[in-house]
Amino acid sequence: MDTISTPAFAIIGGGLAGCECALALARAGLPCELYEQKPEVFSPAHVSPLLGELVCSNSFRSNDAQGSGVGLLKQEMRKLGSATMTVAERCSVPAGKALAVDRSLFSQALTRLVEEEPLITLIRRQIPSLDDPALEGKTVIVAAGPLVSENLASSLADAISSEGEKTRLYFYDAIAPIVRADSVDMTIAFRGSRYGNDAPPPYSDDAPFLEKPMETMVDPNAADNGDYLNCPMTRAEYTAFYEALRDAERVPAHDFEKEIHFEGCMPIEALADRGERTLTFGPLKPVGFTDPRTGRRPYALLQLRAENAERTSFNLVGCQTKMTYGAQDRVFRLVPGLAHAEFLRFGSVHRNTYVNAPECLNPDLSLKKRPNVHLAGQITGVEGYVESAACGLWLGILLAARAHGKELPLPPQTTALGALMHHLRAPAKQFTPSNVHFGLMPELEERAKKKARKTEMADRGRVDFDAWLSEAGL
Repeated sequence: MDTISTPAFAIIGGGLAGCECALALARAGLPCELYEQKPEVFSPAHVSPLLGELVCSNSFRSNDAQGSGVGLLKQEMRKLGSATMTVAERCSVPAGKALAVDRSLFSQALTRLVEEEPLITLIRRQIPSLDDPALEGKTVIVAAGPLVSENLASSLADAISSEGEKTRLYFYDAIAPIVRADSVDMTIAFRGSRYGNDAPPPYSDDAPFLEKPMETMVDPNAADNGDYLNCPMTRAEYTAFYEALRDAERVPAHDFEKEIHFEGCMPIEALADRGERTLTFGPLKPVGFTDPRTGRRPYALLQLRAENAERTSFNLVGCQTKMTYGAQDRVFRLVPGLAHAEFLRFGSVHRNTYVNAPECLNPDLSLKKRPNVHLAGQITGVEGYVESAACGLWLGILLAARAHGKELPLPPQTTALGALMHHLRAPAKQFTPSNVHFGLMPELEERAKKKARKTEMADRGRVDFDAWLSEAGL
């Protein structure tokens, strides 16, 4: 492929997404400028001047391409020539089925790869605004990560604001766990909206359960039965859940994430710390509901809201949490109806900056109001190291093809990369960041047994990804 001599691309941020994007452009013979603010300026989380610094875990999560969405995504990234995957495997440390790395070696190797690439000009200075003169006349890629500087975040907010209304970027992720709909026990849970029926009698520990055969239970797929699945709790069930919640292991805050939470994204366990009845007057309040098994109002009630249009996955409303994944798996199974739930994603609360991607981004990740500016990585609303790198890789490949006069089709939603990119386009009442998981993919055409479902979805994704590669000429 012919090399173009004048840099037409400016990338802001030398994290995983920025490095992947720059290296993808360079592989296509396209020079670019990569702006990294370190060591001139360090965010509260960063301590090293190296590129691709891993500030949280040293794990890129599962390598299982059959049983995990992230494993499948890694496999697709390798086929696309991902630098992150290549470097990670060279710097890996033993971690069972996961891909984990020596952080220092990883960052050193990625930095060296970028510095030794003649088509990448690494410029060590901060870009405080999208109107910085250095960006003039260039295609701009903002890959500044979840801790983007305040000045650049403000400039980005201005660029996506409606006339007369200042757009807010989100500064904390409040992510609730997601479960598969068909793994919820509908002999206990029921579909309905608050105040969807006449006011029931108050809760009573002595209220007998009604004799109600399973075939008369609410159909979980019926569209006219309300928008939520509801898991009712007795006093004893709530007490067991509450005590487990208080005792559960929690992920400690990073130094740059002091325990400062907005009321709108309080971890459920932090609310529980305020008192035993706090949750029953908050996210677990039972007012306006009747437990079909008793004919009375439950003592507490957890709602599940549909995560996708097909209603195949539901998130646990108000259950954003800083519990460890293992603790979440144990505690949330104490909720009646969720004992055998299949978790597609666990919850989290942490500092982040991201845009409302479905509202402000085009399918090519450019701003609708400034199409010469693209976003890549966590600022788009993807979650995690691998997903951020994949987003930057995809954008680099897309822009490289466009520079050579070719428009690439989007990867199918049945693939891990396609599902992740579809998440950034799918309209949502409340857009939240997501990592890649099988719940983002369309259901199989033929129903499969639970144990075989992920394998069949992964097999379908591989076939479709290879067909897309061939069609795209990659």
